[in-house]
Amino acid sequence: MSNIPGSKGQPLTRASAAQGVENALKVLEGRWKLAILFQLFDGKVLRFSDLERAISTISQKMLIQQLRQLEADGIVWRIVHQQVPPKVEYGLTEWGQALCPALDALLKWAALRGRFDSAAKRSRSAGAASQAR
Repeated sequence: MSNIPGSKGQPLTRASAAQGVENALKVLEGRWKLAILFQLFDGKVLRFSDLERAISTISQKMLIQQLRQLEADGIVWRIVHQQVPPKVEYGLTEWGQALCPALDALLKWAALRGRFDSAAKRSRSAGAASQAR
């Protein structure tokens, strides 16, 4: 296998590639993390209350927890403005913004499933029809 751009020159094996992807997916684990990321893409900076309104089905506790995890993983930055009432803003780090093309590619890949499922159904239907003859 090849090297990953920006890696330390270690050639990838199938096992190390699988482990690398698994580690990346662990960073995105959680029901709400992708919803949060999509709200912050394109360089948006949102206040906590804006995120809360944009993802109306998330509890405040869960939003705080998911944002803290994303911040700890270096994907989201957080700024607390010392004012009354407190103002907290969130945005994506450069590394977090770099997720956009990867998630876009994953979204396109997921959309292909509908085409493959339709083709498989047509193939099964054609096979069943030819067996019935």
